[in-house]
Amino acid sequence: MTVTTEPTIVRGESTSPLVTADEFPPLTHFIDGSFVGGAGEDSASVTTTTIVNPADGTAIAEVAEGTAGDVDSAVVAARRALTAWRATTPKQRADILFAIADRVEENADLLIRLESLNTGKPRVVSEDDISMSADVFRFAAGAGRAFTEMGSGDYVEGHTSVILREPVGVVGVVVPWNYPLLMAAWKIGPILAAGNTLVLKPSEQTPLSTLKFVELIADLLPAGVLNLVTGLGPSVGARLSDHPDIDLVALTGSVPSGQAVATSAGESLKRVHLELGGKAPVIVFDDADLQAAAEGVREAGFWNSGQECGAGTRVLVHSSVAEEFTRLLAEQVSSYVLGDPRGGDDVELGPMISEAHFERVTSFLDRAIADGARPVVGGSAVDDPGFFVAPTVLADVAPGSEASQHEIFGPVVTIETFETEEEALARANEVPYGLAASVWTKDAARSLDAPRHLDFGTVWVNSHLALASEVPRGGFKGSGYGRDLSIYALNDFTRTKHVQINHSR
Repeated sequence: MTVTTEPTIVRGESTSPLVTADEFPPLTHFIDGSFVGGAGEDSASVTTTTIVNPADGTAIAEVAEGTAGDVDSAVVAARRALTAWRATTPKQRADILFAIADRVEENADLLIRLESLNTGKPRVVSEDDISMSADVFRFAAGAGRAFTEMGSGDYVEGHTSVILREPVGVVGVVVPWNYPLLMAAWKIGPILAAGNTLVLKPSEQTPLSTLKFVELIADLLPAGVLNLVTGLGPSVGARLSDHPDIDLVALTGSVPSGQAVATSAGESLKRVHLELGGKAPVIVFDDADLQAAAEGVREAGFWNSGQECGAGTRVLVHSSVAEEFTRLLAEQVSSYVLGDPRGGDDVELGPMISEAHFERVTSFLDRAIADGARPVVGGSAVDDPGFFVAPTVLADVAPGSEASQHEIFGPVVTIETFETEEEALARANEVPYGLAASVWTKDAARSLDAPRHLDFGTVWVNSHLALASEVPRGGFKGSGYGRDLSIYALNDFTRTKHVQINHSR
């Protein structure tokens, strides 16, 4: 079975820009409470990175390209601000985080439009990102006031032990292009709630919403508590990793980026928090609600055009129901509407983030089809301005093939079959990643037992990609270590100190 229907394309009106010139943020670094080093300061000497609209390939802005020296200045500011910030009470920090959440919500429409302009995301995806960003700050505000430790007591005769939880210090943060503001919020919220200061590097491809966010909240934080340096990984990111006055580096990004950060950070033995790639298996058993599973994969496999580390992109379906499931999934995926976010609320899928990533995804598709995978839906680029790839379902994917094992990071779902539960669990675990997985079954015992055998940081049952600020997100194996969201994120950005008092008389 092959669905030949061309995807529906909705084109935006070029006469209706998402963001006007006066709504753009300053396009430079934010250090010690103010924007510095931009085009207004000897612009001839400022190196910039061109920001491209992936929906049509046009240039939309020039952003300052930072240096190691800019990072050094930001770290000095963060270190200076740390003394006073860490001395604030949890309530004082919470009040500021609540104010930040309010500011995000008050300016949600502008942040949504900036996010969609810079990333090509449909409005529905950007709305979700901005809404959750505000929620993360609210959760961190409350969680920062609710740390609990083991009780004080005499664990050695005549000595009372007290456990203190302290901020780790100055944190270097590197966030990716797929969720620019949301991934920044996932780090900034718990870092500030725990009493740390930070230096943040947004992706050089998608800095606009984060720069605007910093501009909007600049008056809420003491100078130096939150700093931002724009620029490239080999210069700005590398300096964050090896800087001697940074105590922890937190990165959300690719596996190679995580390996580079961990290697560099190891020289100074600084702590590392890594949320990396994934290849999430979706195990569909023969007793599953196939319609619900197909609808779930439509959402979880193609959210943000598949540019999502936890996307449900690798379906393992029991052979007895594979044909029916494939038919149902094809129906779901062939109904997608692609387009420029200016096309309105009907648009569900946007473009790939860049021409380079577009070429990476389409090359991956070409190799998979050459290896024997059968495109049931899509299977190629879309002949349209911008970096669009048709939503694709590949059947007959061979176990162990590249398409089965490696992250495509685009709107592509692969289908493999299995015969037994043991085989399904073993095959699910064979990938080098361990971020997320899901199990689809009506068997109550299996729904409790199967997740215990899956080597992934999050396992959903009869769902996939549902997130909440209260529960942790993070992986095993090649997907890194450390947890975002929940109280576990605050734990990651703190250190414990044991104070023992001899009271013998």
